[in-house]
Amino acid sequence: MISIHYTLTISTDPGIALHDITPQVRSLVADSGMADGFLILSSRHTTTAITINENEERLLEDVRRFFTRLAPPEETYLHNDIGLRDCPPDEPENAHSHLLAMLVGSSEVIPIVDGDPDLGRWQSVMLVELDGPRERTVGLRLFGE
Repeated sequence: MISIHYTLTISTDPGIALHDITPQVRSLVADSGMADGFLILSSRHTTTAITINENEERLLEDVRRFFTRLAPPEETYLHNDIGLRDCPPDEPENAHSHLLAMLVGSSEVIPIVDGDPDLGRWQSVMLVELDGPRERTVGLRLFGE
């Protein structure tokens, strides 16, 4: 069995933003030469998430609106009380982003079949930015033959 590791770096948009990383994922799988196996994607940040869903403009706006209603940034959160935490004074007040990241999840596993990620017609792999803009990294580990 072969194991290959890659790191994707993505400059994200402000606020809640969904970034389709499917083209980069497909390219890395193709470059690996792996025919069959699986791919693990993992966000390296506590205020981002990884998910698979449809990359459709109106749906993405629905997701942003839903997340904002679910965990409003202006809500009072203990994590945002910077004076009570051991952190720099310019630490962002981003408890809502942490909460949303926990709900969505930080990783996905995708089968590789015939040298391509086995995704459905409407499925896209997305990095969900919850506290942007920032430079983010996603780890990819491929296992297979």
